[in-house]
Amino acid sequence: MATIVNGVVKRVEYGSVIVDLGRGEAIIRRDEMLPREVFRNGDPRPRLYFRRAAARPADRRSSSPRTHPQFMAKLFAQEVPEIYDGIVEIKAVARDPRFRAPRSGVISRDSSVDPVGACVGMRGSRVQAVVNELQGEKIDIIPWSPDIATFVVNALAPAEVAKVVIDEDRERIEVVVSRYQQPVVARDRPARTERSSRLAN
Repeated sequence: MATIVNGVVKRVEYGSVIVDLGRGEAIIRRDEMLPREVFRNGDPRPRLYFRRAAARPADRRSSSPRTHPQFMAKLFAQEVPEIYDGIVEIKAVARDPRFRAPRSGVISRDSSVDPVGACVGMRGSRVQAVVNELQGEKIDIIPWSPDIATFVVNALAPAEVAKVVIDEDRERIEVVVSRYQQPVVARDRPARTERSSRLAN
């Protein structure tokens, strides 16, 4: 099971960072760090993501990719009690640190709980805590839907979508917008389009 642990920077070697976990060590390679991220000896800041928990802390001398999409999901689980309690679930994550604008699709199992509002928090406190850990990546939180067309419309907001055509055989989705909405969609293209496509899988 994937997990996040805290550590202290022990040393920096050839661009990679060795992190002391107490009874073991982890390595963050240069290509697994966030853009413009800098670590120094003794830095207590790093939270590290492991794809699966080690049987023993001493087994944890492995790479720890802070660029992994699920790193962001696990950070939200630490900041949002509704996610930890299973009320809100992150169903999809699209993240590429090069664009610094990840997106996540969330759903609530309780109709009285707004999943987006739960992740944002009072005055944005919860999402801001995750943004700070990700060195300023601007996070879009989108209502997830099992209906792929509805989810695509949500992912492309604030653009108003006129029609969604799904070709399951070719695994393609065509989205039609009016010419008045094209500037909204194209404003941060191809980043928004690519992340929306990843969210929709």
